Amino acid sequence: MSFALHGQAVSRGIVIGRAVVMTTGRVDVAHYFIEADQVGKEIRRLVAARDAVAREIRQLQSGLANFPASDAPAELTALLDVHLMLLEDQALAKGVSDWIVGRHYNAEWALTAQFEVISRQFDEMEDPYLRERKADLEQVGERLLAALRGKAKSLFDQVTADEADAHRGRTDVPPVLADKLQPDDSPPLVLVARDLSPSDLLQFKQSVFGGFVTEVGGKTSHTAIVARGLDIPAVVGARQASQLIRQDDWIIIDGDEGVVIIDPSPLLIEEYFFKQRQGSVERERLHRLRHTPSVTLDGAPVQLMANIELPADAEPALQAGAVGVGLFRTEFLFMGRTNEGLSQLPDEAEQFSAYKAVLEAMHGLPVTIRTIDIGADKPLERGMRPSSEDHLNPALGLRAIRWCLAEPAMFLVQLRAILRAAAFGPVNLLVPMLAHVSEIKQTLLMIDRARAQLDSEGLAYGPVRLGAMIEVPAAALMVDIFLEHFDFLSIGTNDLIQYTLAVDRVDQSVTHLYDPWHPAVLGLIAQIVARCQARGKDVSVCGEMAGDVAFTSFLLGLGLRNLSMHPTQIPAVKQQILRSHAKNLEPWSRAVLDSADPQSVALT
Repeated sequence: MSFALHGQAVSRGIVIGRAVVMTTGRVDVAHYFIEADQVGKEIRRLVAARDAVAREIRQLQSGLANFPASDAPAELTALLDVHLMLLEDQALAKGVSDWIVGRHYNAEWALTAQFEVISRQFDEMEDPYLRERKADLEQVGERLLAALRGKAKSLFDQVTADEADAHRGRTDVPPVLADKLQPDDSPPLVLVARDLSPSDLLQFKQSVFGGFVTEVGGKTSHTAIVARGLDIPAVVGARQASQLIRQDDWIIIDGDEGVVIIDPSPLLIEEYFFKQRQGSVERERLHRLRHTPSVTLDGAPVQLMANIELPADAEPALQAGAVGVGLFRTEFLFMGRTNEGLSQLPDEAEQFSAYKAVLEAMHGLPVTIRTIDIGADKPLERGMRPSSEDHLNPALGLRAIRWCLAEPAMFLVQLRAILRAAAFGPVNLLVPMLAHVSEIKQTLLMIDRARAQLDSEGLAYGPVRLGAMIEVPAAALMVDIFLEHFDFLSIGTNDLIQYTLAVDRVDQSVTHLYDPWHPAVLGLIAQIVARCQARGKDVSVCGEMAGDVAFTSFLLGLGLRNLSMHPTQIPAVKQQILRSHAKNLEPWSRAVLDSADPQSVALT
């Protein structure tokens, strides 16, 4: 009997195939106390395991050069960098050693204890992207534990060629599917696992698998990001998939809807095979749009920009057809540092090099660099901030510009680096979470101070356009004041929805109340856009709404002409724009705004 599992749709496409279930689960950890004279031995075991895993990651990095670009996207390179950074974090090594020395834990026990401490810090993060970096932490931890036990961790090490052939060679193919296959073809295999590591993802395109399902992860997990880069149909976060799906079950992965169908009926197979063919045609059509100007039917040009996290993300953005970077999240340069204090944060030279690399990669296209959006809800390592900086409500605590103004030395370093990088290309400097006039004035004074310092030192720098993120209702309601001080505004819809509706978007008990279609949210967005238009100032949207085709027509009808999104979302949004008549959408958007149930109007 057919049944379905629901997860997160993270990489488009449909796969119909046979399940290969990898029931690896977590590595079993032995917990025992050691004698005092065994402390040194356990620490040496830990160091040897860390060195072994580090060698494996570096080997993977060096091996990437032998893969075609389509099989080893920049996202995978960034993922390996993150794992190596976590692995080599001295704070982690010291924390584990302290458990061994202080509690006489064995190395495995000490490692899991320290990872639990760090894991809780990730659980406290309000930002979904940052929270999902916990998965990277867990993957590093599991590899270390496997190395301590002397066992391979890669899932693909557990599927030999003979085993793969055995799965593929089965003759019990449903007749409706057999009719669709070429004489020499076998249906693809579908991997079902708890999670996938960097080496698993690297080998995926070279394997026999046509798609995968994981039990953990979300839309912004590294597994999801790399899956999109590799164009692998995938569903993540399908809980208990490895328990509910049996070995060799026939399953359908619907990467468009986030659905996994087990033991599908002939009618369902026929339906999804048709969708599969349609999807292939559609992806090819979207691919051909990469270099097509994004212009509506009535001639309104729309700038489609990319959201990026690391310098390596710039090239995929260009390949997707982005005409610039609308949001460079610089906080990822600050994550995973040691706990020796603020001096361990990236210095001016390191930041300058990263910003300059993005500008050079974009070949003269504009790059919007957001100042660090980090703080109580996105904590740096504990030692990088006073212990008194613990907050009962992180989302309302010392974060983003509040944290920057509280650490002027750190803020000046970043501002200097951005200004210096601006000599190598057009830069928009974006400030997050402003809500008070005093914050605006302090920020502008800090920018002036950074320029004065560079002048006094004879260091070259370039001009920047100054922008503010509108992500709290207070800023939306006083947008005219913002427009007096800034060249452009960028609407961060994720936080704006959260703060307007008082809903924590990562709290499962209230996520059903997180509603982008809420009349209050749409009204604030419309108000911001109208005021910017009246003052002749640029305005963009850089939150999830920008990349959601369900909102494209509405945003066009409001007059928005600049949208920034994940690079993989650009082709679909562009297609919607090319099919739209912007002027005709204006009365429809007003009708949506006037409705008590905007989504129902939008769907009609």
